Amino acid sequence: MRGTVLYAPGDVRSEIVADPTLKEPTDAIIRTVVACVCGSDLWPYRGANELKRPMAMGHEYVGVVEEVGSDVRGIRPGQYVIGSFFASDNTCPNCVAGYQSACVNVRSVYGCQAEFARIPQADGTLVALADAPDAERLPSLLAASDVLGTGWYAAVAGGVEPGVTALVVGDGAVGLCGVIAAKELGAERIVVMSRNPARQQLAREFGATDIVEERGDDGVAVVRELTGGIGAGAVLECVGTGESMRQALHSGRPGAMVGIVGVPHGVEISGDDLFRTHVGVQGGPAPVRRFLPDLIDRVLTGRIDPGRVFDLTLPLAEVSQAYQAMDERRSIKALLQP
Repeated sequence: MRGTVLYAPGDVRSEIVADPTLKEPTDAIIRTVVACVCGSDLWPYRGANELKRPMAMGHEYVGVVEEVGSDVRGIRPGQYVIGSFFASDNTCPNCVAGYQSACVNVRSVYGCQAEFARIPQADGTLVALADAPDAERLPSLLAASDVLGTGWYAAVAGGVEPGVTALVVGDGAVGLCGVIAAKELGAERIVVMSRNPARQQLAREFGATDIVEERGDDGVAVVRELTGGIGAGAVLECVGTGESMRQALHSGRPGAMVGIVGVPHGVEISGDDLFRTHVGVQGGPAPVRRFLPDLIDRVLTGRIDPGRVFDLTLPLAEVSQAYQAMDERRSIKALLQP
């Protein structure tokens, strides 16, 4: 089959690789209908994460089940399915508490930028659709497998509730989906940090009420000015850098929470910051599986359209161009068609 392999920073290739096979009785093999490049894929692509060996890429997917292991009970061949980038049993205490990304049997899902993919713990990881979805819904369903669920978790962890002023730090696909989440959860005002006109426009269409272009202390000052000197009541940190985290912490009002979902790189939070700001931090790898049934329903009923974050569509064979476009910020998020 055709798959995607990262060999070194900047060297990602579409090539013929071995077909996936069932390795455990709880596995499923899916035929990938749509896949995509994630912002977190850019960390190893840029050399920010150490790459010890060639890596099969991709962890976002909508697919059709081709084959299941002997212990799989709830998923059957022929079903359209969506799952998270973490495989979970969905039965352990952590899963029951809503933290499937911390499942005691957690597995990473990878190799989905390919024609076929192996999904571990299929019963706990995959959500099956009742019917084949319309083609126009596929991008939004694909978004639900990661960036929508991740943005949603940022809003939940950040304490978004009706009437609150929410601040979204980051204008990538996760941040833009965080705007959707903040609106759906009832935020009265949604402030987005962005310098990109196209992303600003999409953020407004998703529900943003204010745009802040300034960064660092200047950005914090503008947020405080917009909020009467108090700060945001809920903060979504959707980047993962030291600068973005500092800006998020210092933009929250006393008692606010910062929902962190950006993979940390160079982030250090001082005890003094936590002590003197009265701002809390919660988050981590998003438990997307917790939110998937609800998010799928909102997509299929047309309530939300997160698939608009995909502004570039390419065949799988041209995946290197997708990485380049996202790395250069010429694209928010690239959809791949196997």
